[in-house]
Amino acid sequence: MSTMLIKIKVFPGAKKEKFHQIGPYQFEAYIKEPAQRNLANIRMRELVAHHFGVPVSDVVIKAGHRARIKTVDMIYRGIIKR
Repeated sequence: MSTMLIKIKVFPGAKKEKFHQIGPYQFEAYIKEPAQRNLANIRMRELVAHHFGVPVSDVVIKAGHRARIKTVDMIYRGIIKR
């Protein structure tokens, strides 16, 4: 079991959802949900989990809960699916 820290720049309220890598350990997430009532953070965690093939419970926001740029700690067991 290991952890990996990644930085994600989030764009809430986007027309189309997209999650892609822009650099080593850096990603952008375009999310349909608004930045209200934690909806964008919840959806961002789901997109990260789906992208890496890990459970949503293993994706934890470490910093940036109310900011556009977030530091996310991801726990993974074994090989990450890409």
